[in-house]
Amino acid sequence: MAKYRKLGRTSDQRKALIRNQVTALLYHGKIVTTEAKAKEIRKVAEGLIAMGIREKDNFEKVTVMAKVARKDENGKRVKEVVDGKRRTVYDEVEKEIKKDLPSRLHARRQMNKVLYPVTDVPKENKGKKRNTKKVDVAAKIFDEIAPKYVGRNGGYTRIVKIGQRKGDGALEVLLELV
Repeated sequence: MAKYRKLGRTSDQRKALIRNQVTALLYHGKIVTTEAKAKEIRKVAEGLIAMGIREKDNFEKVTVMAKVARKDENGKRVKEVVDGKRRTVYDEVEKEIKKDLPSRLHARRQMNKVLYPVTDVPKENKGKKRNTKKVDVAAKIFDEIAPKYVGRNGGYTRIVKIGQRKGDGALEVLLELV
């Protein structure tokens, strides 16, 4: 018996499909796909969530000094002339950051091997590069998803059958986080 479904694709296509679907599931919370794909995606997604639960509190808070550009009332950087050149003025600020301990760092790197990078584009800037943000899906797993499932032993996703797809008659399902 095979340990996984081949989904009618070569191994690199299948891996890319699963990575893409898992990233979409964890970012949006639910996706619509076929039943066979959903069962494969569920395995990977539940493994990542379990890893996030195991390592969610494994960090220390550290205070560091950071250089931040000074801004005027319009939100633009303040510049001053030094030796005939315009240079940005920086202020020293104390920041508190989360520093991952080694096991959490390893878990984050394992997650990033599976998850694709996500760029969030606001609706008013559709099709433009302006105001886009990179979203850290691994951080979302640690900070938002894992705390919801601390008391559960598995079963973080749910498959709800929708019906057959019009084009090819494949059984479509809604795969969502519980």
